[in-house]
Amino acid sequence: MKKILITRRLLRSSEEKASKIFDAKFNTNDELYSQEKLIKLSAGCDGILTALTDKLDAETINKLPSSIKILSNFAVGFGNIDLEAAKKRNIIVTNTPEVLTDATAEIGILLILGACRRAPEGIEAAKGSNWKWSADYLIGKQLTGTRLGILGMGRIGRKIASIAKSLGMIIHYHNRSKLSDDKEDGAIYHKDLKSFLGVSDVLSVCCPATKETVDLINKETLEYLPQGAVVTNVARGDIVNDDALIDALNRRKVYAVGLDVYKGEPNLNPGYLKHKSAFILPHLGSASKHTRTAMADLAIDNMNEFFKSGSCKNKVN
Repeated sequence: MKKILITRRLLRSSEEKASKIFDAKFNTNDELYSQEKLIKLSAGCDGILTALTDKLDAETINKLPSSIKILSNFAVGFGNIDLEAAKKRNIIVTNTPEVLTDATAEIGILLILGACRRAPEGIEAAKGSNWKWSADYLIGKQLTGTRLGILGMGRIGRKIASIAKSLGMIIHYHNRSKLSDDKEDGAIYHKDLKSFLGVSDVLSVCCPATKETVDLINKETLEYLPQGAVVTNVARGDIVNDDALIDALNRRKVYAVGLDVYKGEPNLNPGYLKHKSAFILPHLGSASKHTRTAMADLAIDNMNEFFKSGSCKNKVN
């Protein structure tokens, strides 16, 4: 029986599954392991089931015991792992694609609605019982007829597009390449980032964090947006330059933001807290029982497949 380290606590059914297949070390307190502790605990293990909270940079990977052959990441993203360093050590890295598409897209739509319809202000007013109805009270932006720009038209981006289209939004997108007609489903492709942002009344960031996309939404590119645009991010915080976005909020270039992810999580840039129009969530994209179970089970299956066959369909490096 292969020995594995599971760095974060999983839902009970997933831990029970892991214990039937592997000799598993569990994190019963859901402690955030330091890099040194993770290295120490991995001694004698054949693989590690990691989470986005584990920073496996080159230095950490190079200190892992030679017995480690797989890092199975409990996420669709893998920006927390140095893929090249893992490859040099002959350690494969896997992720959990597809299973979190619907749940994350739902949060993407929630961010759009919350930011456009001034949910943070409405919640505070309702809590304080200090509001009264009037014809112009908390007027927000209606989605019907609004142009939604989706940055990254992958599985999650396409699901958001489908829901948004049913709400009457007009879909535009920017991608590395144009999609087939069936995947586009009537969405309008922009090869050029500037032209894409220029028609994005609401921007939904859905692309992965890569060397090319880090700080892609910055001081310069924010100016391409229409005046009073709404910016939402359900992907990764690294894609947005917080200082630039906060400055755009200060200048009212940007009307509102909806963020489920941000740099330095859980430490939010305090500039956002000064804005009533900032709708912020604590990285809830995949936070449903169904999805978190499916993610953990897939991460376990990835390890099992690798140990049985020497390969895995969800390998990313």
